Amino acid sequence: MRRAEPCTAEDPCPIRCRFSNSSILRRWSVNPEAVGFSALTIVLLLVLFYGGTFFVSTRIGKKNENADGYMTAGNKIGFGISAASMTATWIWASSMYASASSGYTYGISGPIHYGLWGALMILFIYPFGKRIRKVAPKAHTLAEVMYVRHGRSSQLMLAGSNVVGSVISLMSNFIAGGVLISMLSPFNFIQGVFAVAGGVLLYTLWSGFRASVLTDFMQVIAMLGAVAIIVPFIFFAAGFPAAFETGAANLTAQQSNFFSSEAFLNQGAPYIAAVLAYAIGNQTIAQRLFAVREDLIKPTFITATIGYGAMVIGVGMLGVLALYLGFTPTGGDLNNIIPEMAASYLPGILLALFFIMIIGALSSTADSDLSALSSIMMADIYGQNIAGKKKANPKTMLLVGRLTMVAATALAVALASMQMNILDLLVFVGALWGALVFPVLASFYWKKVTNKAFTVSVIAALAVFIPVRFDLIPMTGITAVLIELLAILGIGIVLGLMAFGFFGLRPAMVIGIGASVVAAPFCFGFLRDYTTLSASLVAYSVSTIICYLMSFRSTQNFDFAVIAERAGDFDTGEQPVAAVPAGSRNSTRTAQERE
Repeated sequence: MRRAEPCTAEDPCPIRCRFSNSSILRRWSVNPEAVGFSALTIVLLLVLFYGGTFFVSTRIGKKNENADGYMTAGNKIGFGISAASMTATWIWASSMYASASSGYTYGISGPIHYGLWGALMILFIYPFGKRIRKVAPKAHTLAEVMYVRHGRSSQLMLAGSNVVGSVISLMSNFIAGGVLISMLSPFNFIQGVFAVAGGVLLYTLWSGFRASVLTDFMQVIAMLGAVAIIVPFIFFAAGFPAAFETGAANLTAQQSNFFSSEAFLNQGAPYIAAVLAYAIGNQTIAQRLFAVREDLIKPTFITATIGYGAMVIGVGMLGVLALYLGFTPTGGDLNNIIPEMAASYLPGILLALFFIMIIGALSSTADSDLSALSSIMMADIYGQNIAGKKKANPKTMLLVGRLTMVAATALAVALASMQMNILDLLVFVGALWGALVFPVLASFYWKKVTNKAFTVSVIAALAVFIPVRFDLIPMTGITAVLIELLAILGIGIVLGLMAFGFFGLRPAMVIGIGASVVAAPFCFGFLRDYTTLSASLVAYSVSTIICYLMSFRSTQNFDFAVIAERAGDFDTGEQPVAAVPAGSRNSTRTAQERE
């Protein structure tokens, strides 16, 4: 084990010179003597962690596994397991890396914007979650519900977006693992990616969602304990609080301002919109929503809110510390901040604990992504679109789910070699899901929403979002004004949706309209300079406006009881027929029946 040299009077911040000198950077990359652990130590730590989780998964798997248990564990998970699983799923290695990147980029307010809004979005899930479970108590995926509610096109659109999102999430967690292992051992990045991918697949493949939630419980306990020890230790080892006085000159005026407008507009505001979209559109969240006991939804999500916020903000402060120290990450890659800070200031035993903490964080989310992808392929693709619910074979579904995990792991490993910026990926995927938020939520509350309204609104929102996000259209003249108008409406829609879950329709409309009116004078001529934020808001506004305009005159009067009867277990062999009130057959038929 090689440790960083202690600070001296002549060189109070050795990390600054160590990482800013090009020859030293090369040493970190290629010299085995400069790494944190030997190859044998890393192998033993990985075997200990993944071997232990695999052993646990073999204890909970059933000899004769069933498809419904593999996807949602019988819809009866208790408070402790479900709260820990929700926390661990939301806290991934990418969250820690991205929070530190935000702190390094935007200063003291960066981790606050990242962690606080992410935590509050977990809280905002539960009122919508209660409605979703009431409507579809036995469902496995949101897309499965959309099939009953609207039809095949809406289902595949939501399922497809989740496949893309989960593969990107899986890839970013493998990137985080590869970076960590390459920084702390003689192994290179690709070898690290393969090690993490193989370990996660090993235990998740065995018993699916059951393995994911139970190992989440162990992982989140370990992560919380590790953060409580490691973050304070690094701060004091780096010379806190003196480092914050001597390093203040390394910050710009915006980075040193707790109420930084740059941090809010580039990080906080886009993340508010992105995380709300994650909360509603992400199958990993929906899967836990369908698995937890219905009466435990509220305490589960409140507990996860507190756990996520405390851990992610705490780890993100390492990025702020690195900024004050004048630290330059290897190759300018912000994903390297956390592992390099840990390697510089932690003694051997704590560095091992740090390694397990990050591996646990990324594994807890990677196994959730694999479980989500397998559920989508089992329930949405095979169960309803290939075999049909009446003919779906549960054993074949299990095979489909396991093959999906293997294929998704291979694809994510291939994509991980690109080493894209994790923070950019998170914001992009969240904004992409913003196009789905209103159509999905409206489909659980409003009887008039049609399949055509859902499909057209989402496609139109994506058609506007992509060119705005990637600057494919000039943000000048009338075009810029129209984009800003849509973005201003998006501000009201995001805040209105948040208020709707807790307070109902009328307060939500007041808050939403009021927010747009108040924001308008400040945003015209201003938002055009912030394309990430504008694109996220435009995705919300376009999908909401079109979905509403195409639905409010609709004659459809959907009976929500049909969902509970038709979206349910695959293993029972029972296919209940919807109870249709006399004289209302046309108004309550499902989309499949009409087709």
